Amino acid sequence: MAHITPNCGKSTRAIHAGQSPDPAFGALAPPIFQTSTFVFPSVQTGAARFAGEDPGYIYTRLGNPTTRMLEDNVCAMEGGFGALATASGMAAVTSTYFALLSAGDHMVGTEAVYGPSRVIMEREFSRMGVKAAFVDTSDLAAVEAAFTPATKVLYIETPANPTLKLTDIAACSQIAHRKGALLVVDNTFCSPYLQRPFEKGADVVVHSVTKFLNGHSDVVGGIIVASTQPLYARLRSCLLSLGGTMDPHQSWLVLRGTKTLAARIEWAQKSALAIAEVLEGHEKVEWIRYPGLKSHPQHDLARRQQDGPGCIIAFGVRGGLEAGRRVMESVRLASLAVSLGGVETLIEHPASMTHAGMPRAGREAAGISDGLIRLSVGCENAEDIIADLKQALAQI
Repeated sequence: MAHITPNCGKSTRAIHAGQSPDPAFGALAPPIFQTSTFVFPSVQTGAARFAGEDPGYIYTRLGNPTTRMLEDNVCAMEGGFGALATASGMAAVTSTYFALLSAGDHMVGTEAVYGPSRVIMEREFSRMGVKAAFVDTSDLAAVEAAFTPATKVLYIETPANPTLKLTDIAACSQIAHRKGALLVVDNTFCSPYLQRPFEKGADVVVHSVTKFLNGHSDVVGGIIVASTQPLYARLRSCLLSLGGTMDPHQSWLVLRGTKTLAARIEWAQKSALAIAEVLEGHEKVEWIRYPGLKSHPQHDLARRQQDGPGCIIAFGVRGGLEAGRRVMESVRLASLAVSLGGVETLIEHPASMTHAGMPRAGREAAGISDGLIRLSVGCENAEDIIADLKQALAQI
């Protein structure tokens, strides 16, 4: 295995952590162990593995060498104790909810969180006796006021999807721990290249690896990273029982993606800043929110908490929903599609797409207006995306 030290840079960890040349043939790229089951050399070994006394593999739902390499890779980037790769980002979210919450418990969450993360809590977990309050977690007073004696989890997403409001991770960690709760952070929008919540006191970090970690719009997956062994054991037990683990071929594709994480994000966020500056000065853009702009209300927090402003822009155009629809249907280079974090620039309408499952009142309270457009900037030349947006805006 490559010699990775705590002093190694972020790109070095992304490329090498958790991986080593194949000992059988010396292959540099990690092998895909495309198998459902593993042969035991003896009955005694099989029994020892089921008893947890032998670290060997049993069955791919319970663990796979390719998947383990991905887990170790992301865990090293985040600085956690252990990671668990899941079949989708929502498998990571729901497994975390199941592991950390029981009937009668309460959760406080970011109101503008990824739509399904909120919908499943309000629609499904509520049936099992779990209650939740979704508030503006950028307002620490609102966070504190939302806690009850039954609150066991503070679940934040920062930057928030799709409003790009930021939440102070360190401050939320202090609030949660003072009240005996755990802090869970959805780090999908930044990835560990730009933000490492464990350094700010988080207990659990989740990702949709579909987004920046994979980066090529060809995988659906998620990952959970735990800060301690007891949390890892609890999360692992729940995930394995639910069955939402990642396939080894998915794992291999994501490992290929993490090797270019640094290059992709550095390029895309440089473009995103240039695009945001153009949009901010455009006469047909009513408002814009991007953490790299000084006009962002939490620009200073972004500079303290993140290693860069990221690659996602939220904006609204003059003329509301109909004008926004015209823009999205007029782009020629950007693609009208949901998801984010890939090498292609994507544009979408959260109120009717990614967050359509939320009631209108909840969306509006969270700042997800009908006029909000979300732009995920990819790795094309910035001047080409700028020209595309300008011609689309000219259609209003």
